[in-house]
Amino acid sequence: MAKNIGINVKAPENECNDKNCPFHGNLPVRGQSFIGVVVSDKASKTVIIKREIIKYLKKYERYERRSSKLAAHNPPCIHARVGDIVRVMECRPISKTKSFVVVEKLGRIDEIKGEE
Repeated sequence: MAKNIGINVKAPENECNDKNCPFHGNLPVRGQSFIGVVVSDKASKTVIIKREIIKYLKKYERYERRSSKLAAHNPPCIHARVGDIVRVMECRPISKTKSFVVVEKLGRIDEIKGEE
């Protein structure tokens, strides 16, 4: 049984015994929430998320695309892989670079590109 983490996301079907899982452990989530694409899952229980930011440049009256990468904790019950679109939320620092945790898998980037 997954606990309520305070935001409206679908709880994972799988159970896990990870203490840093917001659903089955004791990791509270708070603050910022992002949607991004997983670009790497090579590290243990860690994924690298790439998110696109569109910024308006007033001088040129155009929009500019920027992207940034951040590391997020990947609980075993969610198990995001490369190409997954995921929602990540801020949490307390888990390690030197990880201050975010994956809370929901939204789909695959392949499925979206296949529809076009």
